[in-house]
Amino acid sequence: MGRPIRPCACTVAGSDPSGGAGLQADLGVFSALGVHGLSVVTAITAQNTKAVTGIHVVPSSMVSLEIGTLCDEFEIRAVKTGMLGDSGTIRVLAREIPAGIPLVVDPVMVSTSRHTLLPADALDALVSDLLPRATVVTPNASEAEVLSGVAPIRDRADALRAGKKILGAGPEYVLVKGGHLRGESATDILVGADGEWCISTPRYPYAIHGAGCCFSAALCAFLAQGYPVVDSFARAKEFMDFLAGNAVQAPSGMHILSPSDWLRRKE
Repeated sequence: MGRPIRPCACTVAGSDPSGGAGLQADLGVFSALGVHGLSVVTAITAQNTKAVTGIHVVPSSMVSLEIGTLCDEFEIRAVKTGMLGDSGTIRVLAREIPAGIPLVVDPVMVSTSRHTLLPADALDALVSDLLPRATVVTPNASEAEVLSGVAPIRDRADALRAGKKILGAGPEYVLVKGGHLRGESATDILVGADGEWCISTPRYPYAIHGAGCCFSAALCAFLAQGYPVVDSFARAKEFMDFLAGNAVQAPSGMHILSPSDWLRRKE
């Protein structure tokens, strides 16, 4: 008789064939952190660490079928969203992600290589339909500018002000990722109705493809294991600092993370 399955977390995201971002990176993070990874594909992309050269959005009817089929068998403990493709997919998710489970919304709008991943007409659906369902929304500084109207976001004070404005859209917490803020440290800021939390770690002298995807996936994994949001934030930040400090260099010169290194950190 087999062992019971580990807690299940589900990523709803686009495919990144380079493995550095998207659902491939999410599944690597889930595995490294001890949860069973499920995936719902929202888009197929042609990309590497330098550029996105093509996108094929999966029809929302297929996304709906993917979610329903997974929910028919698995007990999903947490969900994270990444690249969502279009407004139809966003509305399907808002309707069909099971109520009462943690939802991490990474509002992916632009790739590391500056390719637009969220059409302008889908932004309204994201704000009106999905953010009110979210346990945590995890924008980077540029995404927080769009969602909050606070611009430019240059430092911790700006990020805090933006996070509080985004809370008005209905999520329980907002995590403004500090990788693009000024300063010698990478400071991430979590804001909720019950408080504010900042964690700073060293800033590494290289760009990392898919860091935002991995951070939100780590947060999702810890929530799936039953940790509270603030605790999950601290654990995810520790995980990301370790991976960023041990990032590997792709042939382009861009760095990517290797989640499996976490399992060997004590060696």
